[in-house]
Amino acid sequence: MTYSTALWAAATPVYEAILRHPFITGLVDGTLPKEAFRHFVVQDSHYLRDYARALAVCAAKGPDEEVTRAFAGDAVGAIAAEREMHAAFMADLGGSAAEAAAEPVGPATRAYTSYVLATVYGGSFLDGLAAVLPCYWIYARVGADLLARSSPDPLYERWIAAYGNEEFQETVRRVVALTDRMGAEATEGQRARAAEHFLTTSRYEWMFWDAAWRRESWPV
Repeated sequence: MTYSTALWAAATPVYEAILRHPFITGLVDGTLPKEAFRHFVVQDSHYLRDYARALAVCAAKGPDEEVTRAFAGDAVGAIAAEREMHAAFMADLGGSAAEAAAEPVGPATRAYTSYVLATVYGGSFLDGLAAVLPCYWIYARVGADLLARSSPDPLYERWIAAYGNEEFQETVRRVVALTDRMGAEATEGQRARAAEHFLTTSRYEWMFWDAAWRRESWPV
């Protein structure tokens, strides 16, 4: 069994819970309230700015030039997605990127990005890789699943197409292959610690969808 296979096996219940979540099922059947989707877009814009920083740290800690170059490119891509795709979605929803930037970072977003940044800064390269991997991998799996079903809502159909396309899937395959390579070189203890980070951020992925569904805000 490869390291990535073991990681995915541990996170499969989380992934299946994501697919059953009313936010995801609402995307597919077109019933998701636009307010929930707007909450997701705003928080995803906040999230991607910190995620890009996390990828930049992974690039700095990369074991070779190829890995450094790839993660640096992914960091740039995350910022580009935040600026372009989310701005377009906000415009479709009757708002703007400036309005999204002015809204507060939600509790689940803050918790997720804080955990990822603490792990990539304070841990090994494998720790950081495991922490950023669910955002790649779960999105790719969810995107592929939704692409097969699409959505009657043109806005949701466009979001599904962005994460289900082959270019994104190829990027994810590259990161998963790197995970196997690094896992093979690590000790049992190092793999176990990284697996804990992977499962934790997989759970944060579910929490992120759920926060958008509930339009989560700070209690006080």
